Amino acid sequence: MRFRTLLLASVCVLAASAAQARTLKLSHQWPQGDGRDAGARLFIQEVQKQDPSFKFRVYPGASLISNPLKQIDALADGSIDLSIFPLIYAVGKAPEFSVTILPGAISGVRDAMRFKGTDYEKRLQDVARKQGFHILTWWWTEGGIADTARPITTPDSVKGLKFRGADRTIDTMLKTAGASVFSMPSTELYNAMQTGVLDGLMTSYETFMSMRLYEQTKYATLGGDYTIFVVFQPLVISTKVWDGLSDAQKRVFEQAAEATLPSFNKEQDRIKHDTVKKFESAGVQVHAMTQDEYKSWLELAHRTAWPEYAAISPEAKGLLESVEALSK
Repeated sequence: MRFRTLLLASVCVLAASAAQARTLKLSHQWPQGDGRDAGARLFIQEVQKQDPSFKFRVYPGASLISNPLKQIDALADGSIDLSIFPLIYAVGKAPEFSVTILPGAISGVRDAMRFKGTDYEKRLQDVARKQGFHILTWWWTEGGIADTARPITTPDSVKGLKFRGADRTIDTMLKTAGASVFSMPSTELYNAMQTGVLDGLMTSYETFMSMRLYEQTKYATLGGDYTIFVVFQPLVISTKVWDGLSDAQKRVFEQAAEATLPSFNKEQDRIKHDTVKKFESAGVQVHAMTQDEYKSWLELAHRTAWPEYAAISPEAKGLLESVEALSK
């Protein structure tokens, strides 16, 4: 028994040494300079402050993996070591991740901070681990709506339009409101709007800017105090790497992730302001969602998307119960 224990300890030490000996590959789809790219580079700086032996190479703009969805499999098989993507990209494998964009579950970036360190986060980590990755950062982003047809206010304003909602929970709302729904990653949105494949879409402020979607938009529902689009887009690490780290090394990574949060959240305030200004300067008619409009979307979400989500699995029901407990 003692020999087996020593052997296991040796394997863990070797795995940790291997992680340090090679350069860790961080792949994401966002252009260099995007807030998520900047957050990743700050994370690396913070890690190397504490442990310079760790080396990283960042591959922005889908330069390593052209299809962002394939990053999930690449993390699981160890082809890449870290990545940043909306967790909803993994709903094909783990539909429970839809809770990270469920309309009305989390109302904004500041509201999301209440969920950090709670049963909600623990349950998310359990789902992530089954998919081969570990969540490092608590990065939440807000967003809005843009289209080419008419101002989007209450749910009935999307009737008859071709929309990208980004997730099945939002898609359920849009379909109930009378829209046709299409699924595609952020990298395809510009062309879809340009060619008329889409009339409108929902996405984060970061993506509106980095993908230059203001160039293909006539109307936008952005800014203000209310939004139905809030999505979790964390920096994640392959469990093959994470499990090979020592407890001390894991603490280095966790502290580095925590250190990125103030600047990342401040960046979200800036990007929200800049997005509105950029759309307005591009000649887009910008509307800030009112409280009554927000309530109409929430009522629709609670009637449609929430019960549909809870029925996915016992894990999904538990996550939704965690949301509801924190919302009381």
